[in-house]
Amino acid sequence: MNSSLQRPTFGIETRAVPRETSSDMTDEMILVVRRALFDELGAFQGLNFDVEHYIPSLLARKNNFFTPRPAAETNPELKQIIPYVLLVHEGRVLHYVRGKKAGEQRLAAKGSVGIGGHMNDGDEQLFALDHDAYLAGVQREVTEELNIQTKYTNHIVGLLNDDANAVGQVHLGVIHIFHLETADVTKREQMITQLDFLTPAELAARRENLESWSQICVDNLDRLLAKH
Repeated sequence: MNSSLQRPTFGIETRAVPRETSSDMTDEMILVVRRALFDELGAFQGLNFDVEHYIPSLLARKNNFFTPRPAAETNPELKQIIPYVLLVHEGRVLHYVRGKKAGEQRLAAKGSVGIGGHMNDGDEQLFALDHDAYLAGVQREVTEELNIQTKYTNHIVGLLNDDANAVGQVHLGVIHIFHLETADVTKREQMITQLDFLTPAELAARRENLESWSQICVDNLDRLLAKH
């Protein structure tokens, strides 16, 4: 894999303060690509591991742009780019449950193995969306939700698309694996509950209670964890 797609990233400073957020997303501008580009590159359902084929085009400045979130949430002609980060330590994957007041109400009270969110233009590091800016955005999203007090490496291992439900139809996931040196991770976001590292067998037992993207990842954990 091209090293630019798996550049190691080290421990996030625990004193970092997450940006303020609001349940009112009217003014939020988020990163999208046109569905037509996704179709041109080769639409798929589920996981795709051909990172080198998709990522350069999706992150090319000529192909992506920022648009108001409310319109994007209901427009299937756009795909919102969503980093989806799995945190792994010694073969166990971080699992949590979204609280009842989670920002994405369609996913509230669901179990998840992915940390991430929308890429938006509110971070000054994102004024130019190249690989460095994208990685800065991924770090920002993770920092908003978790305190990671250990070193780790960051690898892009695949893409995830799920057109089988309303959430998935307007999103396109970029799957990252953070391989942690220790399990020293605590929650920062109030709505994250039941945070724990689980074995693949334990995750499989909870599959029916997971959000759809996490179900897809759990079904393919062996392949995802091998892609680094």
